[in-house]
Amino acid sequence: MISAATLIVATVVLGAGTFAFRFAGPVLRARVELSPRVEKLMAISAVTLLAALVATAALLDGHEFVGFARPAGVAVGGLLAWRKAPFVVVVLAAAATAALLRLLGVP
Repeated sequence: MISAATLIVATVVLGAGTFAFRFAGPVLRARVELSPRVEKLMAISAVTLLAALVATAALLDGHEFVGFARPAGVAVGGLLAWRKAPFVVVVLAAAATAALLRLLGVP
């Protein structure tokens, strides 16, 4: 069993590490110069990573395909976000789409 002191120490260490990691970005940005090509690649890689995360969360539950209701909800939410709809509208429309499809028997 993990003691309360161990949990507190681990929380403080993780908090300090997170703060140091976030603080290092602006500090190192002034010292390290990246080429425009590297900056572009970093921006593209962030978008690619986010797209991969959305795709795997929308399509898979573990190693199994989740069906068509969840991807349809994500697609509706993505379309509304692209059209700059308010966040609450995006979330509610995505959830309503998936719920309606499941109510109609679509897996």
